[in-house]
Amino acid sequence: MRQVNFVIIFILCLAFALFTIENTEAGTIHIVPNLQVQAPIAVELLLAVGLGAVFAWMFSIWTHLQRQLAFSQQVRQQNSQIKELESKVEQYQVEIQSLQLALPPSSSDSLKELANG
Repeated sequence: MRQVNFVIIFILCLAFALFTIENTEAGTIHIVPNLQVQAPIAVELLLAVGLGAVFAWMFSIWTHLQRQLAFSQQVRQQNSQIKELESKVEQYQVEIQSLQLALPPSSSDSLKELANG
């Protein structure tokens, strides 16, 4: 996968270099009314690509943080559910032990006692 990424980036940089060589004329950028900047078209493209990369990076960080928050919330919910289920298992084990003590001995237990006794 790294080689594919390298090839794509290499092709884009090569295309940008060729574009830069061919487009050295100045162009005007109108930022806000009464504010304009003149720069070579290649520089304008470089700035636009750079800003796009920065915004894409910021968006990826934002989505990564959102995923981490959602995942940590899921983990907290699952941990609380695990604790709840563990406490129920303990309660059921205690209940089973108390019920076993309250039951009369089974007929097979009686026969074993008579045979041994």
